[in-house]
Amino acid sequence: MRFIAFTNDHGQPALGARIGDELVDLTALGLPASLDELLRQGEAGMQAARDAIASATTRSPIAGLQYLPPVLNPAKAFAIGLNYIDHAAENNFDPPKHPVVFQRYVSSWVGHESPLQRPKVSTQFDYEAELVAVIGKGGRYIPKEEALDHVAGYSLFNDGSIRDYQLRTNQWTLGKNFDNSGSFGPEFVTADEVPAGASGLQLTCRLNGRVLQDANTRDMIFDVATLVSACSEAMALQPGDIIITGTPSGVGLARKPQVWMKPGDVCEVEIEGLGVLRNAIVDEA
Repeated sequence: MRFIAFTNDHGQPALGARIGDELVDLTALGLPASLDELLRQGEAGMQAARDAIASATTRSPIAGLQYLPPVLNPAKAFAIGLNYIDHAAENNFDPPKHPVVFQRYVSSWVGHESPLQRPKVSTQFDYEAELVAVIGKGGRYIPKEEALDHVAGYSLFNDGSIRDYQLRTNQWTLGKNFDNSGSFGPEFVTADEVPAGASGLQLTCRLNGRVLQDANTRDMIFDVATLVSACSEAMALQPGDIIITGTPSGVGLARKPQVWMKPGDVCEVEIEGLGVLRNAIVDEA
């Protein structure tokens, strides 16, 4: 199944299921208004969604939707740094022996087709194409061999980074969390729609149509199962938590000359089987 979070005609968050170029409004059929709530209902929630899709008599066009991020309010959003060998190398780091984890906050990202905002204090606005794993079943100390059972599905992320702020200290949090600097979407795809662990999917980032990142999710140093297990060692995972799994080489910081996103640009993140996340760039007002 493929779910889209959107703003309905009443200006309220709603959850829909995409069927081709059309949408079944699940919220209008009595289901929760967010994927977060649906995931907390476990398999019963997913079955209710399947039943609602099968019995729906009304669909609406996808065109013109105002997208919201697929998960509206995750309790935790883990972001993983240096998770591709070539990306670690282009930044002069040795490949990490353990996952490099930092946090992104909900205020730092927008949905598909919403503008990314370059802050007034910096011009070093970089792109990072990434796969997102969404937790469907919570747990603590999850063994790696059971970890994929806890993943409900996947989405896309542009981990927009303000590089001069990120690199001022050894802690990256500030430069990774400027308001409206990243994006998440366009939809949530259930795990049964892609290979196990979303491995083997081509991942691309384009800026104004120019391919700047081109890699495959099989090349991650720490795969999805490893990341789920590692994060659960520190804290109990909850349905709706997300893991932003890292970016490959080709980021603007490492290019010669460097490439920064600027107003008027359009950045696209594409992952095979998961869709295209598109955002224009604007300056902070």
